[in-house]
Amino acid sequence: MDGNPWHVLHVIANHEKRVVRHLNIRSIEHYLPLYTERSRWTDRVVTLERPLFAGYVFIRFAPQARLSVISIPGVLRLIGEEGRDTVSAAEIARIREGLSTGCLLRPHPAVKLGTPVQVLRGVFQGAHGVVTEFRQQCKVVMALSGTGQTFSLELDLADIEVRKPVLKTSPVSLPQFPKPRVRTAD
Repeated sequence: MDGNPWHVLHVIANHEKRVVRHLNIRSIEHYLPLYTERSRWTDRVVTLERPLFAGYVFIRFAPQARLSVISIPGVLRLIGEEGRDTVSAAEIARIREGLSTGCLLRPHPAVKLGTPVQVLRGVFQGAHGVVTEFRQQCKVVMALSGTGQTFSLELDLADIEVRKPVLKTSPVSLPQFPKPRVRTAD
């Protein structure tokens, strides 16, 4: 099952860890990528573990376990049925390795504009993303296939290569005007 794609569970926001507990009880393979964040409360600063993709949990399961999965409290729907909209095992492996090696992965809103890039080195080598910001390092937004969810990754400029956008060209079509009517004498 290691090479099989991951299905995506869309869950109620802030219920991801509850859903994971139910998946553990049912012995269903799952992955909930978490990142740590320092948050200031009124009386102190705390370190919190938050889901990288709020509202989503990744799972792999046998087809006969489908009903057991979608009946878990907090699950809204199963994305990635019939091989569509799934997340590849390679994408999940990159995220796991990135988080475990200390890459700074954070959730990021979807981006419509920006420069498309490809990562040249590191855990995310070969991955494609969009540049959104320049600071001391370049911030690249990566999109996760299957969900459209995105996260940001900070890289050195030397670790990325600008991709040329693929332009879809179509033949130019001129407007069609109706043919003029010619009156004939009766």
